[in-house]
Amino acid sequence: MSSGDLERGGGGGNGKNRANNYYQPSSTGPYYVESAEKQWTSWLVPMFVVANVAVFVVVMYINNCPRNNLGFEGRCVAKFLGRLSFQPLKENPLFGPSSNTLEKLGALEWNKVVHGNQGWRLITCIWLHAGVIHLLANMLSLVFIGIRLEQQFGFVRVGLIYLLSGFGGSILSSLFIQRNISVGASGALFGLLGAMLSELLTNWTIYTNKAAALFTLVVIIAINLAVGILPHVDNFAHIGGFLSGFLLGFVFLLRPQFGWVVRQNLPTDAPVKSKHTAYQYVFWVIAVVLLIVG
Repeated sequence: MSSGDLERGGGGGNGKNRANNYYQPSSTGPYYVESAEKQWTSWLVPMFVVANVAVFVVVMYINNCPRNNLGFEGRCVAKFLGRLSFQPLKENPLFGPSSNTLEKLGALEWNKVVHGNQGWRLITCIWLHAGVIHLLANMLSLVFIGIRLEQQFGFVRVGLIYLLSGFGGSILSSLFIQRNISVGASGALFGLLGAMLSELLTNWTIYTNKAAALFTLVVIIAINLAVGILPHVDNFAHIGGFLSGFLLGFVFLLRPQFGWVVRQNLPTDAPVKSKHTAYQYVFWVIAVVLLIVG
């Protein structure tokens, strides 16, 4: 799930052949996908996690609470960490740096993007986090969602969806949230959730337990969107990332029909299914058009 974050307050390896069916765990029960495609080794998602943690450590080092905290909001937290210690909880309850540090290092801030020609903030804000709690929640979500997708579709497609969805979430957020700074990977994580939904829809015929798969995913998405009702959480980034990932999933996550994948094992006179169905191509064209227009 996505984090209940303070986002506006200041988600080619070696392939191994898989036979017939593989299990997909979910929070409500198992469902199966008919597939003879290879499974990828997930390495990009773990690297994203490492990169986010490394960036947070660097941010805390630059923040240097013992030196820069003036004491108006209280004392630094966990002072035994030295210059990695956290801002006073009155200032940042998520155990993290100051808003000034985040803004200096690339947090999304509408005025600087629009009037300061700092469009790079639309990307850098995805790699910044407001605190340890924010970072932990987002990275757990990324592991839970991203590794499964990377194993099925490879690092290139999942990496593109993650980055482009984060960018889309930043754009929508900057259009509607203009008074506060923004940090966090929630837009990118919601993009992966959106891609999971469009992947289910466009590859509908290969799922053997369609109702369970759809119900599970809809519940997960609904819970995460509900988090946006909480104070200090920006649902515009969530919605922008989700819509971007949803459309990108139709473009990047098409699966061939099972009958086409195993065609080499069929008798020579057996009819062979086409690689993709007509509705998959329709979804693909509509998604491409909407992405271009949007």
